Amino acid sequence: MSADLILFNGRIHTVDRDKRSATAVAIKDGRFTAVGSDAEAMAQRGGATQLIDLNQRTVIPGLNDSHLHLIRGGLNYNLELRWEGVPSLADALRMLKDQAERTPSPQWVRVVGGWNEFQFAEKRMPTLEEINRAAPDTPVFVLHLYDRALLNRAALKAVGYSKDTPNPPGGEIQRDSKGEPTGMLIARPNATILYATLAKGPKLPLEYQVNSTRQFMRELNRLGLTSAIDAGGGYQNYPDDYAVIQELAKQGQLSIRIAYNLFTQKPKEELSDFKNWSQIVKPGDGDDFFRHNGAGEMLVFSAADFEDFLEPRPDLPQTMEQELEPVVRHLVEQRWPFRLHATYNESISRMLDVFEKVDRDIPFNGLPWFFDHAETITPQSIERVRALGGGIAIQDRMAFQGEYFVDRYGAQAAEKTPPIQRMLSEGVPVGAGTDATRVSSYNPWTSLYWLVSGRTVGGMALYPQGLSREVALELFTHGSAWFSSEQGKKGQIKVGQLADLVALSADYFSVDEESIKWIESVLTVVGGKVVYGAGEFDKLGPPALPVLPEWSPVAKVAGHWRPAAPALHQCLGACAVHAHSHERARQSTVPVSDYQGFWGALGCSCFAF
Repeated sequence: MSADLILFNGRIHTVDRDKRSATAVAIKDGRFTAVGSDAEAMAQRGGATQLIDLNQRTVIPGLNDSHLHLIRGGLNYNLELRWEGVPSLADALRMLKDQAERTPSPQWVRVVGGWNEFQFAEKRMPTLEEINRAAPDTPVFVLHLYDRALLNRAALKAVGYSKDTPNPPGGEIQRDSKGEPTGMLIARPNATILYATLAKGPKLPLEYQVNSTRQFMRELNRLGLTSAIDAGGGYQNYPDDYAVIQELAKQGQLSIRIAYNLFTQKPKEELSDFKNWSQIVKPGDGDDFFRHNGAGEMLVFSAADFEDFLEPRPDLPQTMEQELEPVVRHLVEQRWPFRLHATYNESISRMLDVFEKVDRDIPFNGLPWFFDHAETITPQSIERVRALGGGIAIQDRMAFQGEYFVDRYGAQAAEKTPPIQRMLSEGVPVGAGTDATRVSSYNPWTSLYWLVSGRTVGGMALYPQGLSREVALELFTHGSAWFSSEQGKKGQIKVGQLADLVALSADYFSVDEESIKWIESVLTVVGGKVVYGAGEFDKLGPPALPVLPEWSPVAKVAGHWRPAAPALHQCLGACAVHAHSHERARQSTVPVSDYQGFWGALGCSCFAF
């Protein structure tokens, strides 16, 4: 056999318990054909085989986000200014001011998810006065978790909110002493007002949506993601809002493998939606790059227990069971896998009552199903999930909302929120993810940092002990494959599996916990093809696409904030001086153009542009 590609001289962590490490792999027709020593891989070398020296880089299977709103996020990525990882509010406001000056009318500046005030050195939110001062004329919408949004005066005018505008169902327009809107929108009792207001903003034209989606996938590849399970989302209508991703799939331009779920959009019409969809698409339709995965995360609106730890736990309506049951019956009859958003055990136990009732009449009999989130699930409910053959997809929402949870429920309750160790000990399938892009960051390393350190993005300790790095990585690779019924097909570097792997900028297994946040990929391979390269692998990857439109925030702030220039990431953890000074650099506001002198002053011998 003559391999298409051989990667050698690496430190490969396979996530295969039968063969945990290797130095080389051979790939043919998009799958691993050898995993072992350099000699074993080189035995498949032929005249046309491409060789890549891994330079002793740490290599892992491609990361797989079990809960990512990739399709919706891709359509909007080029519209959004990201505050993920930005170390100070002063930096964030400077970014906002700069983008407002670049954004043409009638477009908005949108900061949508991935940040909270605890990450900032100032440990506070921006004020409306500060936002209005940074952007006096350009509409600005800043979303804060699931609880509120800040609109400047120009945005209030653009959406038409005035003294005479009544509070919409599901939200509150904060007003001053004269009854005029201040610019603060409050999600009470749910986030409808936030998302409905965001949807009033101008959309990108089709050509730019295509570019935006490709930019988002490249950003995910930069962070080591090769697969994602799309959880649908509000204002993500099927099939209309799937046209861009379907066309990219048809043209072979996906660099992320996507399994997508269908999310019902209209209260009281949920069963009609699923009956209609089950006539036009079946689970598994598609290929290894784009395939249908079933229903959810919304099955019926009455079963959505909105999560906002600033507010008391909501009780689901009494009609929930009678509305959820016919939908679940239909899905089980049609053999449609399903997922369901659930935060609180009080909701989960009632949902399980419905599932068990349906199972008595129409046995699930191995049908894949799972809960998303499950922050406060109890041991008894975990056992019920296991008995029904279900799984639990956990996300890092506590990394962004942990401080609020502790304030409301106490530090002791937070220690087992979510109880991942108990899930694993019970033998329930567990997959990791982010729930990006509306609240959490899409950066999987933020999530892995939370899993390993047990800390929020603001640094507060939630858990007495985090997961081991090996277990956390398994949840983000092999573990997540179960949730798209692809276990045994991907998630490990193993002969016969899909050839998806990532060479890292630093050794995940040895760097200090804080440095996990800043790991990224220097080489991302999907199906045996290089989709992203940086550093010494820069020439191997496809070139970056120009960003459309030119004023897009992505053209200047390319996704998740970096603490330094790319060359610094390549040596992260490799230089003793760098290791000691990394935290100082992370907290600094030194411009990128000044980093050479900054690091030279610190004596970092590995720094070079």
